[in-house]
Amino acid sequence: MDERPSRPARARRGSSSRERERWRSTYAETPFDELPWFEPGPSNSVRLAVESGFLVPGSEVLDVGCGAGSNVIYLAQHGFHAKGIDPAPGAVAATRRRAAAAHVEVSAQEGDVLALPFGDGSVDALVDNGCFHTLPLRRRSRYVTEVHRVLRSGGRFVLSWVAREHAGPQGPPHRPSLAEVTAHLESRFLFVRSGFDPGHGGDYPPTYFAFLVRRTEPYPPRR
Repeated sequence: MDERPSRPARARRGSSSRERERWRSTYAETPFDELPWFEPGPSNSVRLAVESGFLVPGSEVLDVGCGAGSNVIYLAQHGFHAKGIDPAPGAVAATRRRAAAAHVEVSAQEGDVLALPFGDGSVDALVDNGCFHTLPLRRRSRYVTEVHRVLRSGGRFVLSWVAREHAGPQGPPHRPSLAEVTAHLESRFLFVRSGFDPGHGGDYPPTYFAFLVRRTEPYPPRR
C-alpha cells in the first residue's frame, strides 16, 4: 500500500469554518442516535457492496463523513481494515465508543473531507453514505478531487445519496440527480453499478447508490 505522506492540508482548500462548526454543534447538541440520519446498522449500499464482493475483505476502507460509525463497525466485523473520518468530534467519539462496545478495532479521526489527511493513492476503497449530498454545490468538485486523490488506481468507491425525487422537508437542500452525480464523477471513475431505493416514508427517503472504480486509463475523449 502506498505510504506516501499527504500534502499539507493548507495546500488544499477545505470546508469553511462555518461549515465545520455546524457539524460540530450538531453532534454536541443532539445525541447521535436521535439525529434523523442515524442508522444503527450499515447502509444498504455498503451491505450490498460487501455481500456482492465489490468490496474485498482485507482491504483498507475509508468512510468519509462516518457519523456514529455504523458502516465502519460493520466493515471491521467483516474483515476490513476500517477507517472513519468526520468533521464532528462528537461523531468520532461515538464511533470509538460503539466500536469498543462491539469489540472491533477501527480507526476514527476528526477531519475534513475536502482536505483529507491521507496520502495520494493510499486508500484501497472508500464509502460515502450521505456526505456528498450535504455539500454546497460549489464544494462538490473539490470533494471529487480529494476522493480521487486518496484512492489508489483501480480503488473501489461506494456512494449513496438522498435522491432528487425526495420531496420531504428533511434531508439535504441540494439533492443530486443521477445525472448530476455522473457529471461530477464520470471523468475520474467508472460506474460499475447503480441503483435506486424508493424508501419507506419520511424516515427512509428515496436514495440512489453507485459502485465506482477509480479509472486506470485516461477518460475517453469526447466524440
